[in-house]
Amino acid sequence: MGQVVSTGPDYDAGRHIWNGAVSARPGVIVRCADPAEVATAIQAAREFRIPLAVRGGGHDWAGRALSDSGLTIDLSGLRRVTVDPVARVAEVEGGATAADLVAAIQPFGLTAATGTAGSVGMAGLTLGGGYGPLSGRFGLALDNLLSVEVVLADGSVVTTDAEREPELFWALRGGGGNFGVVTSMRVRLHAVPTLLSGMVLFPWEQAASVLAGLSDVLGESPDELTVQSGVLPGPDGKPVVFLSPTWSGDDATAGEHALARLDTLGTPLVSQIAPTTLPAMLAAIDAQFPFGRHVEIRTRSVPSLTSGVRDVLSLAGATLTSPHSAVSIHSLHGAATRVPVTDTAFGNRDPHLMIEIIAQWEPGDPRATKHRAWAGTVADALEPDALPGGYPNLLGPDETTQITHAYGPNTERLLTAKHRYDPYRTFNATPLPNPSRTR
Repeated sequence: MGQVVSTGPDYDAGRHIWNGAVSARPGVIVRCADPAEVATAIQAAREFRIPLAVRGGGHDWAGRALSDSGLTIDLSGLRRVTVDPVARVAEVEGGATAADLVAAIQPFGLTAATGTAGSVGMAGLTLGGGYGPLSGRFGLALDNLLSVEVVLADGSVVTTDAEREPELFWALRGGGGNFGVVTSMRVRLHAVPTLLSGMVLFPWEQAASVLAGLSDVLGESPDELTVQSGVLPGPDGKPVVFLSPTWSGDDATAGEHALARLDTLGTPLVSQIAPTTLPAMLAAIDAQFPFGRHVEIRTRSVPSLTSGVRDVLSLAGATLTSPHSAVSIHSLHGAATRVPVTDTAFGNRDPHLMIEIIAQWEPGDPRATKHRAWAGTVADALEPDALPGGYPNLLGPDETTQITHAYGPNTERLLTAKHRYDPYRTFNATPLPNPSRTR
């Protein structure tokens, strides 16, 4: 069944996940080295009727990587990445992080569709969606998924793709880890000669005009330009508006012109745009949001930066309670929007902005309740302008109204697939609607 631990250093390491506020204590942690050991662990959990969780990167803020008093399958030993540079394909084991992937492919001059942080597990990120700096040109992480090796609830090991078990492959691309344990997957890679990226910071006094101008930029951006934006505490503790653009086009000169437009939205405090690599970009985010801090996240998706949304962002910055908190806005545009919504289980292919409201504070901070309340207040204020649902990878288990609409027109088909492949609901890695609420 793999290495079984319930005490000691290996147990403590298995419990160490990104959100230090999660206090769950699994009854046992099973460190699996191959699909057969994963299958045995699943069968043990079912036989003894104990809750089951799967720990890949351990980055889920809600702590679903750990099963309190139950059995946690730890895939952190399965982190190998094998690269075929000719076919531009990487085989990624189930415990590998985005940093593991990009480190393996960088020597070949290749890049991949990942999220924005290197410490995030690639399997969890990809199965739930995967907004990232290359989404405009290459789509979401899940749009670059070629095949998946997954251990199902009955212990069978299945390889699924567009030809083999196509309904399972459809459900995995957007339905999250609700169908089995992914032990490896094959992802498409891309050749990009140079990435141009960096950070532009504007003073808070210019927030209203910068965000208004940014709305036009986002609406007109070519596929090659993806701009992450939002609100951060600045070096002096005051909030700033940040723009973090990435140009992934082959024409660096065109990229420089596109990026120069961002400086014209105001008078930047800082403007640092330069050639870079994806490993460096992901490492910078990891440094900003390290393992061990306490975290509470809320999410809303909005069609655009309307005046109402801009007002809420101004509220968020003006009421920040922690020097580590932030609001991060991820843009879905370009290639990611040209995939028909029913081609995968991902529920929203219209151009939109996914807003990530991140309350983060140091352990022991007595203002934890205030930090959590700040995130909730910002999310509630966005609701009138928000689309139904939200990003499943970030929705907490209690966000029932958003969960009900999170998969859009794919909800019924996804629930049918869940009943087919996991009728006893063994896996609950990301929120799924309650069937009774969708009828």
